[in-house]
Amino acid sequence: MNASIADPKTRAAAAPGTPETRIAFQGMPGAYSHLACREKFPALDAYPCATFEDAFAAVKEGHANLGMIPIENSLAGRVADIHHLLPDSHLYVVGEHFHRVRHQLLAPKGATLEGVKRVLSHEQALSQCRGMTRDLGLEAVPRADTAGAAREVAERGDPAEAAIASTLAAEIYGLEVLRSHIEDRLGNTTRFIVMARNRADPDPRSEVRALTSIIFQVRSVPAALYKALGGFATNGINVVKLESYMTDSFFTVAQFYAEIEGHVADPAVERAFDELKYFSTVFRVLGCYPASDYRGGH
Repeated sequence: MNASIADPKTRAAAAPGTPETRIAFQGMPGAYSHLACREKFPALDAYPCATFEDAFAAVKEGHANLGMIPIENSLAGRVADIHHLLPDSHLYVVGEHFHRVRHQLLAPKGATLEGVKRVLSHEQALSQCRGMTRDLGLEAVPRADTAGAAREVAERGDPAEAAIASTLAAEIYGLEVLRSHIEDRLGNTTRFIVMARNRADPDPRSEVRALTSIIFQVRSVPAALYKALGGFATNGINVVKLESYMTDSFFTVAQFYAEIEGHVADPAVERAFDELKYFSTVFRVLGCYPASDYRGGH
């Protein structure tokens, strides 16, 4: 990885704009996260980071004002590591964005579909294009991100190598599109969360449809999770996302990431949270933010 991406100080000095106008993302220029930044915040300067840890740190340390972080994909499921990084990031969720992913098979100029033997991309993109990879008999080669794979293919110029990436990556790195829309299923969509150093709850008096993200751990006793979540049912609160992951090497402590429909200041939400906290050993609000119009076909 080149120094301008790997080293935060070098990157900050070379990046366009000021910290107040930057939005951090993981990957090289041309990544789908880069496209998501341009869609959601066209006036901000996209700030590339080598890893998700670097993207979180860029926001925390003030090199960027916001972060665009992928959290789940409609085909490949949740993005690895994000739920482990969220609790320790000391950042807050202030928004969400849904990006329609349209994968392209990119290769150096002059390459042919028949001559390609290997395809490079992020493991998520590879998993979303298994059908094409199998049909063409290609060797799938994982890389850190889609745009980085496109850059690598462009630099080597080997007609036997291709990358799965975006049209923006093709434009930036001078590659040809050998095949368009190669994802296994139409409607392939990635959901991103927007991170910031401070909470930015919507005005509870407004008519904004709000979501609230939380993390919690429950005591290791029978029916603890059932009891902890009971307050949402009795208060009419819809839980739209609930995921668990282990936090210790003995697989005895599970932490939960949840998203609910409702504003953190809503009395019904407060009552549900009070009940949840009674049965929890850890509880924290990660953010309250407007729901995207994409939800539910809105």
